[in-house]
Amino acid sequence: MGEPKSIRSRDEVPAEDRWTIDEMYDPIGTWEEDVTSAMQQAEQLEKDYHGRLGSSASVLADALLLDAEIEQKLERAFCYARMKLDEDNTNSESQARYGECVSKASKIGALTSFLMPELVSIPEETILSYIEEEPRLKPYEHLLKDAVRQAEHVLTEKEEHLLASLGDVLGAPDNTFTMLNDADIVFGDVVDKDGNKHELTHGSYINLMRSDDRTLRKNAYDATYRKYKSLINTIASNYQTSVKTEVVTAEARSYPSARNAAMYSDDIPESVYDNLIDAVRDHLPDLHRYTEIRKQLLGVDELRMYDVYVPLIDVPERNIPFDEAVELAVKGLAVLGPAYIEQFRRGIASGWIDKYENKGKTSGAYSFGSYDSKPYVLLNYDATLEDLFTIVHEMGHSMNSYYTRKTQPFIYGDHSIFTAEVASTVNETLMMRYLLEHEEDPEMKKYILNMYLEAFRTTLFRQTMFAEFEKWSHDTVASGESLTPDNMCAEYDRLNTAYFGDALAPDDLIRYEWARIPHFYRGFYVYQYATGYSAANAIANRILGEGESARDDYLEFLKCGTNDYPVELLKIAGVDMSEKAPVESALETFKELVNEFASML
Repeated sequence: MGEPKSIRSRDEVPAEDRWTIDEMYDPIGTWEEDVTSAMQQAEQLEKDYHGRLGSSASVLADALLLDAEIEQKLERAFCYARMKLDEDNTNSESQARYGECVSKASKIGALTSFLMPELVSIPEETILSYIEEEPRLKPYEHLLKDAVRQAEHVLTEKEEHLLASLGDVLGAPDNTFTMLNDADIVFGDVVDKDGNKHELTHGSYINLMRSDDRTLRKNAYDATYRKYKSLINTIASNYQTSVKTEVVTAEARSYPSARNAAMYSDDIPESVYDNLIDAVRDHLPDLHRYTEIRKQLLGVDELRMYDVYVPLIDVPERNIPFDEAVELAVKGLAVLGPAYIEQFRRGIASGWIDKYENKGKTSGAYSFGSYDSKPYVLLNYDATLEDLFTIVHEMGHSMNSYYTRKTQPFIYGDHSIFTAEVASTVNETLMMRYLLEHEEDPEMKKYILNMYLEAFRTTLFRQTMFAEFEKWSHDTVASGESLTPDNMCAEYDRLNTAYFGDALAPDDLIRYEWARIPHFYRGFYVYQYATGYSAANAIANRILGEGESARDDYLEFLKCGTNDYPVELLKIAGVDMSEKAPVESALETFKELVNEFASML
């Protein structure tokens, strides 16, 4: 593990290691100007267009263009406020700015809430005639037709206004968990077998879990989950409120379920979710075999949860400085073409990435930003091979955003999660294939193959397990039952046992793992990691097998944003996710990798 390291405060981080988000609002006073302007324009929109949307094509166009201008300003202000808070969640100025933005966004949402109810009240034939009549509405064609499709789930104007005005209240569980998890929870130090202390943080946890020191792994694992256990009543109450909010909101909008509501907006059939779970369940024996191999290679009498992340192949620890990781990433992604690589390099050199952990910084990694900002990346880079893959993953998101915002208007400049996770995971898959192909050391090749298997386990299998837990939790609330610490922990423990199989020893602490998953506060989000991984596997196979034509199809897909529904967009890249085949193909790849790994031992 090397020498224990201390975590710097934010002001100790050199400028070259930070993202350049301050250029979004320079001077900072212009942030307040954007928030104030958006509020004033929202008041103008409500005053000038409320009750008039259907009066003419030009009036509808004027209203929609003003609404887009408001949303663009608000998005920019929100992204900046959120990212500044993520730099250091203990910074009171950033907390206040973010709180103000959330509050103003709720008020703006209330002012503009008349738009959708009024829009869907316009007869479909009138909408279609307006699109033909008014050139400014032509870019809105998909958006307007989608509004017509969703008309049955739009509430009355008064009800929409009420829901919009409660926006920051309804989002409280997520905000509460973020502050609890990233600002208030302190794990302290844990010791290794020699008594050396190691600071345990969200950022350091996974590296401690990968240590070859089993005492350190156990101590880090125990300290982490005992902390969540000590807070389990508070977190359970908070999560139940989040689930209830999603269930009640879905019922209010006449969706048959919260899951249906979450998937309906992107026109994704619920069968995609069920097919994923069914396919993964069918292939659990392959995961069980891999778990048994892990137990044998580690040579332990009992395989414990703190043993599931440690590499199975003993190779010298690779310390990969950030710049070296970028060069490796460029080689791994070279099949995406020179234009992609040139922009990849330019983005990193121009301050897209906030590189290293500091005190109070949000854990993990993400890609974020507004339509008219850089597509920024938050990292907590720790110089491991896994962190190389995090760069590749998050830059996949950011490159997707770059291509989309360069090509699409603001109204289509975002991505559904269903497609966004494809862009990041194609990069991961191409990187993995490159390393496996070019590695000459047999032991290191086994190590990388083990990494590849872990990517399948933690993404395709683990996220599907999360998806099962989410479905259970929402079904429980929808049936009128309560979510309690006991039944949530019992259900999570049951799922974990089913997925890992008999090779894993029973564990009294893993039942609390659900309490540390932030994505659970965005209902029915995580399954898209698994579907995205499956789609990415298919796309990477096409690019590596068919070359330039498949690459061009994929790059065209990256430019589309939300100008069509996700399942249709993925067909551009050559994958049909309405079928079970991509998931089955990915699971067969996992089975083949297990066989290959076993044969090399």
